[in-house]
Amino acid sequence: MPDIINTNPADYLVVFTPSGIRGRFPKGTSLLKAARDLGVDIDSVCGGRGICGRCQIEPVVGDFPKFGVKSSADSLSPLAANEKKYDERRGLREGRRLSCHVTLQGDTVIDVPQSSQVHKQIIVKAAEDRVIEIDPAVRLHYVTVQEPDMHNPTGDFERLALALEQQWGLRDLECDLRILQKLQKELRKGDWAVTVAVHRETRIMALWPGFHSDAYGIAVDVGSTTIAMHLCNLSTGQVMGSNGMMNPQIRYGEDLMSRVSYVMMNEGGEKVLTSAIRTGINQLLTELCENTKIDPMNVLSAVFVGNPIMHHLLLGIDPTELGGAPFALASNSGMILWATEIDLCSNPDGRVYFLPCIAGHVGADTTAVILSEAPHLQEKVTLIVDIGTNAELVLGNNSRLLAASSPTGPAFEGAQIACGQRAAAGAIERVRIDPVTKQARYKVIGCDLWSNEEGFEDAIDGFGVTGICGSGIIEALAEMFLAGILSEDGVINGDLVDQSPWIIAEGRTFAYVLREDPVNPIRVYQTDVRAIQLAKAALYAGAKLLMDRFGVSEVERVLLTGAFGSHIDTKYAMILGMIPDCDLAEVSAIGNAAGIGARIALLNKQARSQAEELISKVEKVETAVEPDFQQYFVDAMALPHKSEPYTNLAKVVSLPEKAEPSNGADKNRRRTRRRRAASD
Repeated sequence: MPDIINTNPADYLVVFTPSGIRGRFPKGTSLLKAARDLGVDIDSVCGGRGICGRCQIEPVVGDFPKFGVKSSADSLSPLAANEKKYDERRGLREGRRLSCHVTLQGDTVIDVPQSSQVHKQIIVKAAEDRVIEIDPAVRLHYVTVQEPDMHNPTGDFERLALALEQQWGLRDLECDLRILQKLQKELRKGDWAVTVAVHRETRIMALWPGFHSDAYGIAVDVGSTTIAMHLCNLSTGQVMGSNGMMNPQIRYGEDLMSRVSYVMMNEGGEKVLTSAIRTGINQLLTELCENTKIDPMNVLSAVFVGNPIMHHLLLGIDPTELGGAPFALASNSGMILWATEIDLCSNPDGRVYFLPCIAGHVGADTTAVILSEAPHLQEKVTLIVDIGTNAELVLGNNSRLLAASSPTGPAFEGAQIACGQRAAAGAIERVRIDPVTKQARYKVIGCDLWSNEEGFEDAIDGFGVTGICGSGIIEALAEMFLAGILSEDGVINGDLVDQSPWIIAEGRTFAYVLREDPVNPIRVYQTDVRAIQLAKAALYAGAKLLMDRFGVSEVERVLLTGAFGSHIDTKYAMILGMIPDCDLAEVSAIGNAAGIGARIALLNKQARSQAEELISKVEKVETAVEPDFQQYFVDAMALPHKSEPYTNLAKVVSLPEKAEPSNGADKNRRRTRRRRAASD
């Protein structure tokens, strides 16, 4: 349901991100109390005494038109005595405050870090086991160098280069200025034995005195909703650790276009968004290095993938041109940078590689997906769907590849859904509905039991049932359709109100009750159905346009990827008509393919060249200007589709017979008129 908002203009407005929950409170109210009153997820063990430090928050300073708030440092009380004591005893991370001792002094925006949340969000992007040929762009070489003498005036670098040629076969090497600045000291410290890191067998980029064996790299998938990072050993390919977080840019806009709008409406907005994403990436890297006890100075290589807007903002490029036709990229080529050029807190001489983008709305993450799944090497016509706030699609086989994007919005990930939330403990993720009683049973993240199994309520006692995430809403709608609760046109059947307590009137429409709870009922509203219909219709229409351009009426294989796509049940995705009809045995969720592609590029330098060559041959289809898109979109609003028979799906699922939709809204209006007539 909508956020709880106290409309008293005399009170101050506080907005908590990334949830977006907001409310007004009197001056002097502690942020912890405000958060608890609003139901914001902030942890506290010591009961607000400033001892445990678990309730840390990050005040955000700036102008936020999205929330109607101008947040300043004066919006909060000065550092309290207990905060100072905690900082002296255990240390507060820079910029953080203890919410139990911070009070409101004005309108403010507050970020609740993942580490301060009771129900810490589960980031579903994780490294998958893949066989990758290890041939990294950065390699270590240990050498002994001939000492200088009066009879041979050759410089130290030249003698180091000669040693590398003689001992490793590396010729015509160059080096960075920073290497020259410390070369002589390191050679003498190592008693003329050093280890050097060489980038692509052409340039010395780091060195250590004596023997050094630690070289690591990171593969990073920068999504609009989440960031996933994998820390890998460059020598073995082993994933030392993986981590993820919500993209901190969310506070400036849920979807990509809203972030472009933020840049356009706020002078210097691109710098704010660039700083936010770089700070988040450095936080992930710092945490990974701390958890794995790896020195960040040993992180020598990085590969980044992401959609074009994330790509530009991470590079510090204004993304305004991507906000409208012709969606021009500043550059779509692959590029190599120093780590310092994007403020990465790794070895400053480390190298960063950005995979190439394909087009204005089809980014390097799609390039990474192609690199990972290699549809260009397959005979079967394959559709790959990366489902996120902006879905990216690839269709093809070994004859040709096509790519497109569809603006699905954030509904699939729980946003725009009344009881929706991102994947976290307590979120409904699986749903089954009895076709006779219409009652649902469900599973929530953090519990292995179904809701109708003994012990379920005890098992969820620590976190409860808090909402429904993307996979849950997909299954809920599909099950509602199969159970006759939802019509082909996506209308909740109001005729069932008198037959089942799980269908209730909600204004002029109806709602389905997943969980009846006096404090936090979980329901599916008609507006939720529409939000999913709009998203899935855009997705299907994009796929249909690619099929037309390729010249096929059906696809032979479908792969779902992305933060959301990799965790939905493929059968239910097809029941809703999110994807074209296909043999279900050929439909699969493949995990975070973009992250896998980034790891391949990190660990195999030849893969980078292959990717750059490959994307030059990909044909881009711009859905926004295709004349058939609107009709395909309208037809795809129906479940699973207005005209497509879905014969493959019908072989394994008993689909409802096509019928006229129940006009539940009209029935509700008739009841209203009867009540008015009776009162007259």
